[in-house]
Amino acid sequence: MKLLTVGPDNIYTFKTVEEFAESFHLGPRDLLVSIEVIYQQFLEPYANGANVILVDKYGAQEPTDVMIDEFIKDAGKFDYDRIVAVGGGAVMDMSKVVAVAGGASIDDVIDHLPDFKRKVRLVLAPTTCGTGSEVTEIAAINRTRLGCKAGIASPEMFADDAVLIPELLYGLPDHVFATSSLDALVHSVESTLSPNATPYTRMFGYEAMKMIVGGYKAVAEAGPAGSPERRAKRNELMGDFLIASNYAGISFDTGGCAAVHALSYQLGGKYHVPHGESNYAMFTGVLRNYMEIKSDGEIAKVNRYLADILGCDVSVVYDELERLINQLLPKKALHEYGVTKEDLPEFADRVMKTQERLMKNCFVPLDYDRVLKIFTELY
Repeated sequence: MKLLTVGPDNIYTFKTVEEFAESFHLGPRDLLVSIEVIYQQFLEPYANGANVILVDKYGAQEPTDVMIDEFIKDAGKFDYDRIVAVGGGAVMDMSKVVAVAGGASIDDVIDHLPDFKRKVRLVLAPTTCGTGSEVTEIAAINRTRLGCKAGIASPEMFADDAVLIPELLYGLPDHVFATSSLDALVHSVESTLSPNATPYTRMFGYEAMKMIVGGYKAVAEAGPAGSPERRAKRNELMGDFLIASNYAGISFDTGGCAAVHALSYQLGGKYHVPHGESNYAMFTGVLRNYMEIKSDGEIAKVNRYLADILGCDVSVVYDELERLINQLLPKKALHEYGVTKEDLPEFADRVMKTQERLMKNCFVPLDYDRVLKIFTELY
């Protein structure tokens, strides 16, 4: 039984981008990948002749097959030995695929992934505190040609170096901070409840829960939404949120994500809801249904652990967790995103047919009727 996989050879932290640039010696043999605002604000003074691709030229949504194929084509115009990706989950996930592809199309990569071997080094530096992509071998892709969102994974997509730089996150909009850190919270809970969880992954998962939920409490108590006091507290804790996201990534790369992600992919794929927000729309709905089926075992431990952090009785832990999170990102019903009643059976059917990789990691097995029930309750 595999106990833990940690992909990057090294995990670094630097307070500033300048410190990072000095240590990694960017230059003409690098392909620097980011988005325009990050490049102009932080990276341009240190590019030192590096080749540059700014992926927001392909679109602002989460990675799609079309976007990645355009990226692969543009990357082929340069000669480089290392990809240095500085960005959110989209930038990092796309860079993983391009690093492995070697010029092949995204469909070829997905269909023959075990055959691909990466020939360039890969450095990943996150600009959000959620995906944990810098320490995982996973990339999430919206396969628009098939009408679904999917995750692909290969050891070849592990970074050589993961780099945590709090300065990159200080300017995050509140909504992006909330949605990205929620993704990390869901990673930590789902991987801890997974049948693939081990003592090692649970160690990282539980610590991530404590850091994120405790951080939420500190941020919410610092001042009203949008206030300078709240922003100052958030930035003060940003290094902790980055590490928590990292821990959650380490946990779920072995333990795996499950139904929350599988269901959320339907909302994100059709209605383009940000990943962390679509996860939150499903989060406690899935947990409550787990509890209806099996209320003891690891889920009882998770509930007790979260209740202790929240300072509430375990019987109301999901209500109190939502009350806290709603101070950062109010939860919406599915119909508020445009979802129709006719979508629900289609969503449930697609989960069962296309998300087997995730559904096998559920705390307890969920069938079509249960998945449809969850969607209906959240509608």
